[in-house]
Amino acid sequence: MGYVKERFKEVATAKAAEIKEILAEHGDAELGKVLLSQAYQGARGVPALVSETSLLDPNEGIRFRGYSIPQLRDKLPKVDNGQEPCPEGLFFLMLTGDLPSDEDAAHISATWARRSHVPTHVFQVIESLPVNTHPMTQFCSAILALQTESKFAKAYQEGISKKDYWDYTYEDAMTLIARLPRIAAYIYRRKYKGGQHIQPDGMLDWSGNFAHMLGFENESFRELMRLYMTIHADHEGGNVSAHATHLVGSALSDPYLAFCAGMTGLAGPLHGLANQEVIRWIEELQRELGTQEPSKEQIASYIKQTLSEGKVVPGYGHAVLRQTDPRFVAQMEFGKKHCPDDPTVKTVWNVYEVAPSILEATGKIKNPWPNVDAHSGSLLKHFGLVEEDFYTVLFGCSRALGVLASLCWDRALGFPIERPKSITTEWVKGWLAKQGEMAA
Repeated sequence: MGYVKERFKEVATAKAAEIKEILAEHGDAELGKVLLSQAYQGARGVPALVSETSLLDPNEGIRFRGYSIPQLRDKLPKVDNGQEPCPEGLFFLMLTGDLPSDEDAAHISATWARRSHVPTHVFQVIESLPVNTHPMTQFCSAILALQTESKFAKAYQEGISKKDYWDYTYEDAMTLIARLPRIAAYIYRRKYKGGQHIQPDGMLDWSGNFAHMLGFENESFRELMRLYMTIHADHEGGNVSAHATHLVGSALSDPYLAFCAGMTGLAGPLHGLANQEVIRWIEELQRELGTQEPSKEQIASYIKQTLSEGKVVPGYGHAVLRQTDPRFVAQMEFGKKHCPDDPTVKTVWNVYEVAPSILEATGKIKNPWPNVDAHSGSLLKHFGLVEEDFYTVLFGCSRALGVLASLCWDRALGFPIERPKSITTEWVKGWLAKQGEMAA
């Protein structure tokens, strides 16, 4: 057993005992009341899930095991001469709760490199689809094809103890994460580069190798991939991709099936497609104003026009956050260092200067600040990754780190199948009538 796996077993066993003690003493404590509006509006804000890997604070943004994005950029291991954190280190942190050493991150990276070989039949499944198939459809198909490799599914069929579920979940998670960049890059080169594929380089880190297989050898782009994969990895447990992975996994579907469920959710326009919508809105703004670098006054006028037409300004507002997303700030700092003169990147910054006050003045928007999606597309375009339909696949590779770490925790803590109670509108009408009678 690798020492990271051994460490995870140690901390998970301790956490399970702690939770058992908490439930024994406080299991009947009420977390809060559920409003009827919440039942009808996607259970928004209802505290009904436990996700150990991250927590979203409305004012401070996402924290991974208590660490903010700026802290992670400072404290997580980096490649030699690199400035951005390696996602290998973040995965270690989410699993164990401990900040990793350089050796810990290197161990994870080496493990993923050893497990990165993708079986031939997976490529055959991808090749069986029309080339013009959406990248996310190809991505999900490939993940399902990989399910033949599931150690959890095989072990469960043979009969294993519940206490060992986490073990095989961990093995599947590590192998799946290791292979995702190869699959994603294959899809990219097949769809956009005439099928001219690039073999992996086992000497590179996970993100660096991904950039290499995509066809980008610029070290700044590799740095962008390290930052991108780190800041998109997790966003607590209630977002669609995380919740879908948890939900399907709770039925003891293996990690391949559970992760694929998460990715079909990520493919939705209200979740993972947001960065595409942002960059398309920015480019539409530039076209309609007839300039690559519109003034702040021109941008303000265009935003007001967008709102007057009953449309939204994509990339602004968030269901939970009430401040500028720290992930946006991290990307802005990256842009100022690596591409300060890019006209589209500068336009993103100018939108940031004028949009919040305009949105706030409408009185209809609780959070007029930018989220992570407001910036990512412009950076990708600067380095030449211009194929917007592929952006969600990048997002999916990153999100695998968080949702699969959480899935390991779900099995280690013995979480049961998820089965919330649902009601009907007829039941609601009857309940409201009874409430009225009692009040009378």
